[in-house]
Amino acid sequence: MNNPKRYLITSALPYANGLKHIGHLAGAYLPADIYTRYLKAQKRDVVFVCGSDEHGTAIPIQAMKEGTTPQAIIDKYHPIIEQNFRDLGIAFDIYHRTSAPIHHTTAQEFFTVLNNHGDLEIKESEQYYDEDAKTFLADRFIKGTCPNCKYDNAFGDQCERCGKSLSPEELINPISTLSGKPPIKKLTKHWYLPLNKHEDFLREWVLKNHKDDWRANVVGQVKSWIDMGLQPRAVTRDLDWGVQVKTMVNDQWSVVEGKVLYVWFDAPIGYISATKQWALDNGKDWQPYWYDKDTKLVHFIGKDNIVFHAMIFPIMLKLHGNILPDNVPSNEFMNLEGDKMSTSRGWSIEMDEYINDWIKKENGGESMADVLRYYLTAIAPETKDSEFTWKGFQEANNSELVSILGNYVNRTFVLMHKLCGGKVPTFHNEIIDETDKQLITDILNTKLKVEQLIEGYKFREAQFEVIDLARKANQYMQKKEPWIVAKQLTENPNAQKLIDNCLYLCLQLTANLAILINPFLPFTAKKMLHMMKVVDRMLDWKNAGSLKLLSVGYSLREPQLLFRKIEDEEINFQIEKLKNKSLKTKVEKIKSETPDLKPEIQFEDFSKIDLRIGTIISAEKVEKADKLLKLEIDLGFEKRTIVSGIALHYKPEEIIGKQVTVVCNLAPRKMRGIESNGMILMAEDKAGKLYFVNPDNTIDSGSTVS
Repeated sequence: MNNPKRYLITSALPYANGLKHIGHLAGAYLPADIYTRYLKAQKRDVVFVCGSDEHGTAIPIQAMKEGTTPQAIIDKYHPIIEQNFRDLGIAFDIYHRTSAPIHHTTAQEFFTVLNNHGDLEIKESEQYYDEDAKTFLADRFIKGTCPNCKYDNAFGDQCERCGKSLSPEELINPISTLSGKPPIKKLTKHWYLPLNKHEDFLREWVLKNHKDDWRANVVGQVKSWIDMGLQPRAVTRDLDWGVQVKTMVNDQWSVVEGKVLYVWFDAPIGYISATKQWALDNGKDWQPYWYDKDTKLVHFIGKDNIVFHAMIFPIMLKLHGNILPDNVPSNEFMNLEGDKMSTSRGWSIEMDEYINDWIKKENGGESMADVLRYYLTAIAPETKDSEFTWKGFQEANNSELVSILGNYVNRTFVLMHKLCGGKVPTFHNEIIDETDKQLITDILNTKLKVEQLIEGYKFREAQFEVIDLARKANQYMQKKEPWIVAKQLTENPNAQKLIDNCLYLCLQLTANLAILINPFLPFTAKKMLHMMKVVDRMLDWKNAGSLKLLSVGYSLREPQLLFRKIEDEEINFQIEKLKNKSLKTKVEKIKSETPDLKPEIQFEDFSKIDLRIGTIISAEKVEKADKLLKLEIDLGFEKRTIVSGIALHYKPEEIIGKQVTVVCNLAPRKMRGIESNGMILMAEDKAGKLYFVNPDNTIDSGSTVS
């Protein structure tokens, strides 16, 4: 879109179920922030929205892990994530919440419009149901054995060991994580978005209209899904956490009990509700940002969100009468030290962790935020997966930020104070040479290149051009050698003029670097403004390319180091820390999957137990007790009555004649008015099924077990 009136920039809403790692930062948030800062420097009308995705099964699952409520989980993680983004310079215009009332209302109204227009279908289907918990089960509330790698703790949507995407129906021996028992299939009714009816629209809009200006991974994934044939997708689900489904009946809202909007449906609507809240907070009209065709809408996402933002949400927007995204820049994944980044496996660097280790621990720690921003942009996975390594992080800082950008700015200020009295010198046009002209050309060309690259969503290349300008400036200074010329002041009448011209251009180039680097390294740009004693207004993009940003005779402050060198010891510490965190996570996972053993006993304790083989000679149900059977057991030397809780697993007539192991010297106890004299031993599998502990062969009743 050429010359839009306004821009709406979105970043994928992160789940508020835990800390977010730097791979997330590199994928959807840092690129969007760079783009937004550039647009704002151009003085364009732009709003950058994001917020916490606080619905879906990830939230109640985390609540179960932490022994608390879903509301407590989102209230815990939302402010942490918001502050993490702020500490790393991600400057949202609003960071909203999908738990906010304005979002629930917006999502419900969106659903109602589509439903009333006949754009949704209602279908009945069989889904897993937990009879004990009395609830339908979302995929993540079902576990079983993976059909691919045989891992026995795979979830209903994915196996965390082999990574295979699954459906609950594919699991072997599925059980409910709520009750630990096998679920049943039960009919349920849901609303569906018939994606199959919109294939022609997607072919025209994405595969034809955007095949050249959208990234190949986005167009390719859309094509792949269309070629496989799109299917209706459920818009609602059976859950008690989320946006309630409401329908309009006789101009009155009616709640559909037990139904909430599927999180994939309600989350992107969060961009709209966030825009509404921003407008309320700032006295603006939100509607042009979502309805005016002169608005440029851009979604920044990771590749796992392509289907939702390049296919499903656009269909929703089209049906609802909103504008469609102009672009959906999607990054690939960023790996870590040779492996996939994963919080659940402990192989990750959380944003919060980086902030605590590198920013909060030192004075001027904001520069370390820019170091991370710089490295993540330098290795941005724009076209293929990339890899973060601590050694690479160190190299980018020491060899590029310290040795090129920081070194150039520092040398310029030191020499200006030493050779020009701490003031911006005069420029003498009469002695300008080809080297000066080339540097001036480089400044102008860099501005044009960075503009073109940022507007083409090529942030990695754009940042390289800025650092390359600093590299060329270092070479210019090295060629001019003002420190050598200063020794020739007595014999060369033009010596001071040569020094003045060199440092005048170097200072003007420094001011240009502050403007050009601001979208990428905002904290560094602010530090440079402080050294130059100029206000934020100088960072306006229109000033880039100018050679009159700093006035002749203007006094500048003493130089400050923009970046510090990172030592080997710091990097080695981080590498070991990562390994230890991963190992600790593995150990904790093994412990969590290992059943708790009862307290240790001595042999003398065990020897007190009298275990004997008995034969069941009669069995009947206990009245008003669904789980109890009354058994008569022949122990050879006597017959005993024992009450056992096995009625849900065995019918009385099935177990007559079965041999069982009996604890004979257990004190009698009354159960439902019946005195039980002993206990039979049973084994329980992972699905909760009970099995008799009996001898392999028939032996005499009363035989001892030792």
